[in-house]
Amino acid sequence: MRPGLDPTLYLVTDTALSRPRTVADVVRAAVAGGVTTVQVRDKDASRRELYELTLAVRDALAGAPGVALFVNDAVDVALLAGADGVHIGQDDLPPAEVRALLGPDRLLGLSAGTTAEMAATLALPPGTVDVVGIGPVWATPTKPDAGTGLGPGGVAALAARARAAGLRTVAIGGIDAARATSVTGVDGVCVVSAICAAPDPEAAARALRSAVGTAVAR
Repeated sequence: MRPGLDPTLYLVTDTALSRPRTVADVVRAAVAGGVTTVQVRDKDASRRELYELTLAVRDALAGAPGVALFVNDAVDVALLAGADGVHIGQDDLPPAEVRALLGPDRLLGLSAGTTAEMAATLALPPGTVDVVGIGPVWATPTKPDAGTGLGPGGVAALAARARAAGLRTVAIGGIDAARATSVTGVDGVCVVSAICAAPDPEAAARALRSAVGTAVAR
């Protein structure tokens, strides 16, 4: 049985932006402020470093059993570290093969930022993907290769197609508390710098959670 997933406020970690604090400390504070899902991402880390980072974040979530833990890209790390799932992009391993590696009891997230990518996602066998990350909503320096922004309207259009197929969706890219209120039609929003770079991650998460609660309900 797959873990529960509440994607309302989805945090993707960034080791550099979190400094001088540890990623685990930022995650712990962010969850106290209302983060509901965490994805461990560090493109510069070795597999061993990513594994150790995932274990540290898993320990930080020990007191928050309802918060799902994803690992970005690395299926092996997700399995070894006992994460709840893995999130992959369009250039990573094929989703069907990743699902086969994960088995039926873990979550799989997939990025989709174009009509063609969404069509390919919806053509996958039922049960392959659990949540689709749609974006970028706005261009963002944390992922400069993600392309130009779709805007809230573009995200909502793609999200409507995913929702019609029974998939949950999160919007990502350039979202902060002020912008979150204009992102609608999704099940949640995904942020990086809005929390990782904030002086007070707990307060930043609380402000985002309040804004997201208003937006996704529409």
